[in-house]
Amino acid sequence: MKKYLLTVLTVLCVLFLSGCCNNDAAKFKEDYESLNGVEQNGKVHRTVTIDKDNPFVYTTGEDVVKMIENKETFYLYVGDTMCPWCRSAIEMAIKKAKEYGVKKIYYIHIWDADHNEVFRDKYELQEDGTMKKTVEGTEGYNKLLTYFDSVLSEYNLTDSNGNKISTGEKRIYAPNFFYVNKGEVKIMVEGTSDKQTDPRQELTEELLNDEAQIFDNYFKTATTCDDKC
Repeated sequence: MKKYLLTVLTVLCVLFLSGCCNNDAAKFKEDYESLNGVEQNGKVHRTVTIDKDNPFVYTTGEDVVKMIENKETFYLYVGDTMCPWCRSAIEMAIKKAKEYGVKKIYYIHIWDADHNEVFRDKYELQEDGTMKKTVEGTEGYNKLLTYFDSVLSEYNLTDSNGNKISTGEKRIYAPNFFYVNKGEVKIMVEGTSDKQTDPRQELTEELLNDEAQIFDNYFKTATTCDDKC
């Protein structure tokens, strides 16, 4: 009888956890597909088709920090449904994750429904040329800037004359796909082709081939990764 009850409890736990993941996958699909063809700020969002069995699990910067400090190994995607570059890369990311047997990719979204930052810092250039921080990033974001420093790019703004002005810190952009091995960030890719100049342009065969190669290298390197990768 005890063995029977233990078996039943085990099955229920598995189903519960599976249901949580499936709920996240369904939410991810709904969130991204809900903007298909929607006009926002005078521009139309790209139409994407998201697999119902996608690997994305919603998380926060604070939880990712805990995983890093616990020396865990995981994939992470930082992006947003409204990010046009993210919508350019997300279908290929899912396709390649499936090919490489990746079952879970943690996901942090960067904006709220009104396109306000809910994760990262935000700076704005003032008329006198000075820099002002208008949004304070979350505690998790600021810690991740430290943990991911080796793979991040500088956070620059462009003034009216086309000059790049440094904010003095680095940036987690979108899309950014990370691979963390035993608490150390090993890989970061954006997922989009260098030849793509407009996030809403047609994804030609050339651009899609570039995306495929980027994610092939990302997942292939990660799946063979050790402390030396």
